[in-house]
Amino acid sequence: MNDTIVAIGTPIGESAIGIIRLSGEDSVDLANRVFKPKVKGKLTDYPPKTMVYGHIVEGDTVIDEVLGVYMRGPKTYTREDMVEINCHGGIVPLNRVLALLLSEGARMAQPGEFTQRAFLSGRLDLAQAEAVMDMVSAKTPQGFDVAFNQLEGYLSKKVKQLRDRITEIMAQIEVGIDYPEEDITEITYHEIDRLLDEVVQDLTRLLENSQTGKVLREGLQTVIVGKPNVGKSSLMNALLRESRAIVTDIPGTTRDIIEEHLNIRGIPLKIVDTAGIRETEDIIEKIGVERTKDYFNRADLIILVLSGAETITEEEMDILELIRERNALVLINKTDLPLIIEEKRILEKVPEDRLLKVSITREHGLDALEDRIVDMVYGGRMKGLIQSPLISNVRHISAVEKALRFARDAKSSVLEGLPYDFVEVDIKNIYDALGEISGDTIEEDVISKIFSNFCLGK
Repeated sequence: MNDTIVAIGTPIGESAIGIIRLSGEDSVDLANRVFKPKVKGKLTDYPPKTMVYGHIVEGDTVIDEVLGVYMRGPKTYTREDMVEINCHGGIVPLNRVLALLLSEGARMAQPGEFTQRAFLSGRLDLAQAEAVMDMVSAKTPQGFDVAFNQLEGYLSKKVKQLRDRITEIMAQIEVGIDYPEEDITEITYHEIDRLLDEVVQDLTRLLENSQTGKVLREGLQTVIVGKPNVGKSSLMNALLRESRAIVTDIPGTTRDIIEEHLNIRGIPLKIVDTAGIRETEDIIEKIGVERTKDYFNRADLIILVLSGAETITEEEMDILELIRERNALVLINKTDLPLIIEEKRILEKVPEDRLLKVSITREHGLDALEDRIVDMVYGGRMKGLIQSPLISNVRHISAVEKALRFARDAKSSVLEGLPYDFVEVDIKNIYDALGEISGDTIEEDVISKIFSNFCLGK
């Protein structure tokens, strides 16, 4: 980390402003060589954190009219000296300034390297560093809030509290192991079991909220299924408020998968309109049906659309059986027509609260559908949920699951009356598993892989 890195920190394209960032011990000196203030001297003739108007020059040639600011470490994002140059937005001015800085000795930053330096310098732990990218990629305000609270340390503080508690348990156990001859009150198996119960409860609570956090971070994979011509494409268009999918009276119009992203009251959905599930000899449609089955198996939420103006088919009854144990909603569509569908047969397979009657063409019942999706995601716990330590990252969820397994192993060791040093091994495993979240006990190549997924300039 002794070299100076540089990258464009804003998306490439036409815009009013584009920002170039430098970080490293030579960043300020390098900026002094290419930045000429309009009024006097050089950039460092002005106080740190002061925006200075001037030009980027190469010899006697003016490259761009810019605003420049420098910041001295350790009070910066990376805890190193940093410079930010506000150029005119656009590919040409940004690339010209970037090329000049590279020729002066800066190195092109790797993806996520600014944030990686913030992590390596101790300014952020790994969970907070990952939250930076989650904020950038957030699809809804709620998703942003989850990431922001993680950046602020909500999750990190909870992990630290758990690890501190586990450290206390290990310390008391070690006293009994290392000084058996001393007149010191040893921690009892009963006390260890009680303390482990508290740890298990906290870990379980984190996992209970993790599905909500994962949905807010990544989006709810939602698949619309049903036989041809029941209104699947019309439903997608109605939710999107635009004509995205082709709608006709001809069965089998949708032969492939159509994917779109939408926001339902703060919940990001990756919604998929699928080919109607039916037996067909059409090669293209057959491929679409097979893809439908694949998406069906991987979906977080399934919306089965039935036509209320037709009797239910055995194929539809089979689908109802498949979604019995899944997160699913059943829509009886075309309620503006005389209803002949056998509702009792549907209720044999799914609970009444998962059944909705709608008329998609008249937009009746769509608000109720959105209400039901929100209820399924938040489970009635939306209020205050975002402010709690919420895990949304798959890596974090895996670490908590691992810690919970070790905690239960430790409880089993205690109940079996195994020697203290055996119990301590299980408890140490809990400590290490939680350390993977903060980055304290994670391998270097895993850290490098995490930051490689960041965007340039972050």
